[in-house]
This record gives sequence, structure tokens and C-alpha cells, in this order.
Amino acid sequence: MSEPVSPTPPADRYGTRPERRGLGTGAKVAIAAALAAAVGVAAWFTVEQNRRDPVDVNVVSFDVRDAEQVDVTFQVHMPAGTTATCEVEALAPSYAQVGTLEVPVGPSEQLTSTYTVTLRTSEEATSAVVESCDVSDRS
Repeated sequence: MSEPVSPTPPADRYGTRPERRGLGTGAKVAIAAALAAAVGVAAWFTVEQNRRDPVDVNVVSFDVRDAEQVDVTFQVHMPAGTTATCEVEALAPSYAQVGTLEVPVGPSEQLTSTYTVTLRTSEEATSAVVESCDVSDRS
């Protein structure tokens, strides 16, 4: 019997591999500076967005009273003394808008305020959303 063939090619067949070296100090500093700049830019965009649109809203609950009415309870988070107008919508199963109401909110001394409104609907709603809340006045 013959000897088994080695699975590795002869060392001089493809040349030798160059030795791998790690990144130099300058490259590491440049990468760290680029990452710090990216984090700074992301933080700046977040702060700027909150300054321009300081109102955050979420629906707490909704109750379909009948085919023509739905009660919506929602919370508005905004700086104390701020006034906003929120657009509340009732939706059908097809997501078609079946009722809408503009609701003035604030000013309040608290950062979070809860509101409950009743929307009249053209047909029975199956869900409700607060489509938007826009600042109308800042004190």
C-alpha cells in the first residue's frame, strides 16, 4: 500500500503568507474619533427632534359604545405649560377612517396628562388612534 497523501500543499507552492499585524495606534485613534463623532451626531439629532416636536402621545384605551360612538382615552406627554392640538381617529376593520376629532390639550402643570373624548362615527369602529399632536403654543 502507498502512503496517504497529505491534504496540505507544499510550503513553496503558493508562496508564504505575510504576517498579519494589528491596527496601528493612529488607526485606532481615528476609529475611536469617528465613533465618538457618530454618537455625538445621533445625540444631537435626537435632542433637536425633541425640541421641534416635544409632544408624545399614546392611546390608553378605547371603548366602542355603539355603531355611532367610540370613547378614546389617551395620554399626552409634553413640557409643562405647552398647548397642543391632537387629531383622534376612529377606524373601521378596513382601516378606513370612520370618525375624527381635533382635541385641544394643555396647558398643564404636569408632564403627562390623560384625556378622554367621544368620537361620533359614520359606522361601527373597531379601533382608535391619535394620528398626531402638534404644538400650538408654548408658554
